[in-house]
This record gives sequence, C-alpha cells and structure tokens, in this order.
Amino acid sequence: MESQRVFCEECRNDVNYVVEETQMVGAIKGENYEYMGKVAHCVDCQSEIYVSEVHDFNLKALYDEYRKKNDIISLEHIREICKKYAIGKRPLSLLLDWGEQTFSRYYEGDIPTKQYSKLLKGIYEDPHAYYEILEKNKNNLTSEKAYQKSKRAVQQLIGQVENEDKKINHVIAYLLSECEDITPLALQKLLYYAQGFYYAFYDRFLFIEDCQAWVHGPVYPEVYHQYKDYRFNPIKNNMQEIFSDFVVSEIAILDSVVKYLGCYSGKVLEWFTHSEEPWLSARGKYKTFEPSDEVIYKEGIGKYFKHVKSTYNMIKPSDIKLYAESMFIQI
Repeated sequence: MESQRVFCEECRNDVNYVVEETQMVGAIKGENYEYMGKVAHCVDCQSEIYVSEVHDFNLKALYDEYRKKNDIISLEHIREICKKYAIGKRPLSLLLDWGEQTFSRYYEGDIPTKQYSKLLKGIYEDPHAYYEILEKNKNNLTSEKAYQKSKRAVQQLIGQVENEDKKINHVIAYLLSECEDITPLALQKLLYYAQGFYYAFYDRFLFIEDCQAWVHGPVYPEVYHQYKDYRFNPIKNNMQEIFSDFVVSEIAILDSVVKYLGCYSGKVLEWFTHSEEPWLSARGKYKTFEPSDEVIYKEGIGKYFKHVKSTYNMIKPSDIKLYAESMFIQI
C-alpha cells in the first residue's frame, strides 16, 4: 500500500491516497484481456482518483498480458537486446533493415508485429543469430566503431555460450554418479531443482538451457531425447567424468538436491512440480494430458525458488530438506 498526495476531484483538494491491487479487464484490438492492475482511492472520501503512475502501471500490465497471450516478445527483453549486444537503438534498426526509428518505438513500449517480434526473440535468445545479421548487414551501420563494439560483445557471448553449453552434461554426469537407479523422469526433475535452488542461493544459473512444460512436469528436450530409450528404467551411467570443474557452491547444491530430492521417485517429483508456479504458469490453459512445448523460462524458475528460500527461511543448501519434506507431506 502506498500513500502520497494528489488532487481529488470530489474533495477539490490535494489528498493522500492508497493503492490496492485488483483484477482488471482491458481491450486491445477488439479482444479483452484480464490482468492484475492497481486502483487508487482518496483516503478522505474513498472515491477512485487518477494517479499517473498507477495509470502507467495498468497500461503496461495490460500490454504485458497481450504480449504473453499472443507470443510477443516482452518489453524487458527488447530493452535488454541493446545492452546485451552493445548497440544503440538507431544502429540496431539499421542493422535489421528497418526504418531508423522502428526499434526505438518498440523500445519505448510500442508492440511489434508478430513477424518483427519473432526476429527480435531470435536475436535475444541466440547470439549466433545476431552475429549472423551483424556480419550480413554491417554495411548498414554508419560507424565502424559501432560495428566493432557490437562485434566484440557478441563474440564474447558466443564464447560463453559455447563453453557453457556442456555444463548441463556435467551436471547430468554428477547426478548419475551420485544417485542410485535414476530414471529419465527423475533426472529431468533433479536438473530442474538443481537449477532453481542454485539460483535461489547464489543468484545465477547452473546451465543455460530452458526447460519446457510437458505433461509430466518440467523437461529439458535435448536430455529427453538423449535418454528416452530407457523409458521407465534406471539410466546406466557410462560417463567418465571428472568433477574438478565444479566450484564448492555447485557441489553443495547438487549434493543437497541428490540427498533430499533424489531419494524420491520420478513420479513423486513430478507431483511436486505439478503444484509449483513455474510449471503451472507455463501450462496455462492446456488440458491435463495435452502436449505442450511452452518454455518455462529460467527467470521464472529463479523467482519461484527465491520465494521458496525466503518462505522456508533457508540459510544453507541442506535446508532444501525442509521444502522436500513439506512437499511430500502434501501429496
């Protein structure tokens, strides 16, 4: 709840007001969208009053819901592109063969078409895609300095991606070596929990891959295809892995995940994930057994497990035990 002074039409005076969250419905292009908005009330007469910050919040919330429902890139990701690739708004527009101000409009909040959104999503998610466009259209840029600066940024990102691409395989190898009789279903869930709890404790992710909201919980598609032939059987650990690349914090999380979550079957862990916000939110209105390839973005997983850590007052990785036991009791 917030309190400031603003003009009230009913009281004809500057008054304090309170802001409360409420469910709202707004229309864009003839379609209605439900979203969680805010409303301001005068503390003296209780009438609804106009507050510019509240209005702007509601407008953004409505647009965010529209973007989500129509698979349009988020405003936050649009704005991150420039920082990520060290390029200005106008140069990026030129690089993409758009009008000089097109990207600037999207940066300020205009909603891109699905075609343009798809392109922006592609370069946001994949540095290789951006690098290809940079090299192809570099002559569109009016400054060699701008080109070289962006090139250095994307080359650094690509180097990081190539180095980190294998990290999930290291995590898999560790889990297989430390868990007995781990099935493909259990492996998927332990990867998900390792990712979430590592972020909760250390504010960064273990690996770069996103999982998807499949019928049986969070799934990393490449890992699924790698081990799908085992079906419901334990995976044979044929990996020759040296774990010296893991830092102490990573080992601490992985060991706690193995000890306190790896003791449950894949099916039990599936039930856990079915009651958690990341999977539920990504599934949306999909029916119980309806296939889905909706992405459970790492940011959402990180936010949820940060909340879990706070709720259970976790101090050290071994406190993961509190969450695991609580979830099991609820089954």
